[in-house]
Amino acid sequence: MTTQTRPVQESFQDHRDLLAQWSFDTRPILGRFHLWLEDVQSEWVRGAPHTEDLREMSFPNGRIERLLALTAAVTALGTRVYGRFGHGRGLDKAGLNQVKKDADAISAYAMSESLWYLTRQLPENHALMVCLGEGLMPKGGETPEMGSNPQLGFGRVYARPEVAQWLDERVVRLLNDPGYTWDDFYAELKRSGITVWGAAIDTLENTSRFAKGADTGSMTVLHVFDQPLHVVRPYEGYMGTLVLPREVVETAAEQAILIDFRTPRAKVLQAIEETWPGIRREDIHVWTLGGKSRVQRISSLWQTWKDLGVHLVEDGWRLPTGQKAFTESGTYAPTYLVKTWKDEEGRRHLFLVDGYAASAEALQAATLGPALGVDTSMCVFTSKFQLSYEREQHVMALDPQAEDFPARLEALLGTAPDEDTLADYRRMISEGLDAGLPLDRKILKADDFFPEKRWRSLALSGYMCPDPYTGAPGVEEVGAGTWKVTVRLVSETAEKLVTFTLRFMETLQEQRLVFNPLLNRFLWGEDFQKRAVKISDSGRIRNELQTLCAEALEFPGQNRIRVHFDRIAPAVISCDQQVRLLEVLRWYKTRHPFWFAWLEIVGPGASAPE
Repeated sequence: MTTQTRPVQESFQDHRDLLAQWSFDTRPILGRFHLWLEDVQSEWVRGAPHTEDLREMSFPNGRIERLLALTAAVTALGTRVYGRFGHGRGLDKAGLNQVKKDADAISAYAMSESLWYLTRQLPENHALMVCLGEGLMPKGGETPEMGSNPQLGFGRVYARPEVAQWLDERVVRLLNDPGYTWDDFYAELKRSGITVWGAAIDTLENTSRFAKGADTGSMTVLHVFDQPLHVVRPYEGYMGTLVLPREVVETAAEQAILIDFRTPRAKVLQAIEETWPGIRREDIHVWTLGGKSRVQRISSLWQTWKDLGVHLVEDGWRLPTGQKAFTESGTYAPTYLVKTWKDEEGRRHLFLVDGYAASAEALQAATLGPALGVDTSMCVFTSKFQLSYEREQHVMALDPQAEDFPARLEALLGTAPDEDTLADYRRMISEGLDAGLPLDRKILKADDFFPEKRWRSLALSGYMCPDPYTGAPGVEEVGAGTWKVTVRLVSETAEKLVTFTLRFMETLQEQRLVFNPLLNRFLWGEDFQKRAVKISDSGRIRNELQTLCAEALEFPGQNRIRVHFDRIAPAVISCDQQVRLLEVLRWYKTRHPFWFAWLEIVGPGASAPE
């Protein structure tokens, strides 16, 4: 199965005009990253116009839409070229983890810088706020001491200075003031006349595959919404997810049967067979995460589907795109393949996604529903992998302060929890409640995260490596310092692939400095004392600290950031590099106290906060 595109009739002059418009609209990002736009091509998958007339696909205007597309492209390009692709192959866990963090740092920096320049083109009363991000929590196979990966998470605001300052003050109140609720925040926002767009971001999906040099799967994902998400704290967890074609859910509903994540899979299969009579069970392909780290959580789900006679997708299974599936990671991209198709013999096949995903990926996939015609139901999980999904789906709904909490948890665990276990589960549930997740609901839909319930979105995927689920190509070098990068844009009304041809305007080595965070350059040995200091260094370092070591930061108000060095794990920033970082921050704080008045340093070897 290949992507069906509708060619757009376009003359040579039309194309030159199109390229000129793209170049003009995206020049802030092109200039920031020292890139030349050689060419741009569009392939419409859905909603194609008769001519490539630069029409808008969703709620952002055309210029912002093109800047968002280039943001995804620049992030994919910079990460693929300078993110140490494949350098983790054969390394031990610590070495692999460092390569992953280096790659995440490049991707987060490239996207953050792009968004900063992009939002200078927003209307004066607009802002973009990151509400959910990937990288805050160690994933399967990682351990807590590895710490979070560089990422763009809750509260990162991109807007013109006056709007950004106003919104930042409210975000700090959300973080620090228990009496300031989401309702207070949203009411203030509505009265202010400021329009805030929400975002859910994974700057590098499939980081482990990228670090190991896997041929497929690595990508950057940016979802932008016409309103902020109902989230009030940095949060990343897991969610049980079931993604089905909408026809299946509607067929069951006609018979008063509810199909969602908690539905027994035999009933899900019955609804599938009633939707497409005659479909063979071996032609129903269920994609779930696999691997040893998932055995306790979802091995019973695997066995359930196998006992029903359907095909559980395994690593290496040939997808209808002709490429091979992988199941060790990557729950977002398979959503694009949730549909039916017929093979060369005329047999109908169905692909669906089941199991669980990280919270940002789950929500991103859920918000694709209106565009792709799929239904996604979610159930909040803990970050522990001790229980099977049948029991796991009940834990986060418990009241951690109730007198019977220990007894209810014991019933789910099957054994009496000790005090440490009770405290750990209380912490996880409280974090979800504090973040504003509606844990009292047994099943969540995308609508539950939007205050207006009706919302519009623009989903962008920038492909670093080929995507086996859609067949989209990855970053490709087509000449010396010249690259092709493909980005997918999806909205409720249209879907298209945009392929950029971008040329580096510097040598590969000089270009590396353009894509590397300033602090990373200093940590790896660049002499910060001999470099010409710019006032922009203050904003860059403030931004990069939030990306590189978010768990070590405190926001005490008055537009200040407090860096707690005793909270930085050596696996996040090595001990030697922490010494270097402390030296860098002290030097800037001492030499440029006015520009760095926002900075406070706390921890071993650091002075007390001002």
